[in-house]
Amino acid sequence: MSKFTAPTFSRSLLHPRYWGALALVSMMYLLSWLPYFIQFRLGQGLGRLAMHFMKKRKAVIERNLELCFPDLSPDERAEMVKKNIDNTGLAVFETAMAWFWPDIRVQRHVTVEGIEHIHKLQVQGKGVLLVAIHSMNLELGARAFGMRTPGVGVYRPNTNPCYDYFQFKGRVRSNKYMVDRKDVKGMLHALRHGELLWYAPDHDYGLRRSSFAPLFAVEKACTTTGTSLLVDASDCAVVPFAMVRQSDSGKYTLKVYPPLDAFPHHDPDAAAAYVNKAIERSIMEAPEQYMWLHRRFKTRPEGEASLYD
Repeated sequence: MSKFTAPTFSRSLLHPRYWGALALVSMMYLLSWLPYFIQFRLGQGLGRLAMHFMKKRKAVIERNLELCFPDLSPDERAEMVKKNIDNTGLAVFETAMAWFWPDIRVQRHVTVEGIEHIHKLQVQGKGVLLVAIHSMNLELGARAFGMRTPGVGVYRPNTNPCYDYFQFKGRVRSNKYMVDRKDVKGMLHALRHGELLWYAPDHDYGLRRSSFAPLFAVEKACTTTGTSLLVDASDCAVVPFAMVRQSDSGKYTLKVYPPLDAFPHHDPDAAAAYVNKAIERSIMEAPEQYMWLHRRFKTRPEGEASLYD
């Protein structure tokens, strides 16, 4: 089995070059203990303040929503942009909740629906590929999911070793172990041995192992074919889920959908289009809570102009 080598704490992480990361993590820890409604308001303020300085990211949010939802009126899109910016700031607090909240506090705030689909597959000894999306509260969703059914995470180490240590500790708190995002053999090993593997195929990862498939109103969205590779090589089940925050109440619902039984095997192009439909459904549970600041359509077919210029 090929696990990700867990980062360990050493005195070298106390070097002044890492004081910024230590200060950030310490602040996240302290803020996580505040009452939820205070964290919510602070998160909104942080998002608005950040976008005041990150105008290019705000423009990406606006462009993505324009591309995906051309039928929305300008006022409707402007309102969604505003809500998305608020959620962008709140994501910092939700990450802190995921890493530092005690189990009882997570349980108090998160309701899980559809977990019986996972339990049924586990009884069958079936590996499960959990199709996640990059919602702003994904970290908290993974924590809540792992508390009920621990799984295996696909991990991208942070370039700052100090921050990486705390990120790793936070993500394995209620899950089993991590597999490096480049370790396909490790992913297949987990799936073939009946594990749940977290996998987020909703971003633009470039041309390697990709297909151009429809996503919302964009006919050619560069989409990874890694989903098809993992499913065909392991005969695992494919189960999407979504984490949704219910307004400002501090209540979240983790929705686990039934397995995608019509998954097109041995057809990467058809599989990419099929998975994108599942991704659309998850995003539409709360589109304002999705990570629209990512340049989702940056990779274009040869000869086509950029959608962001």
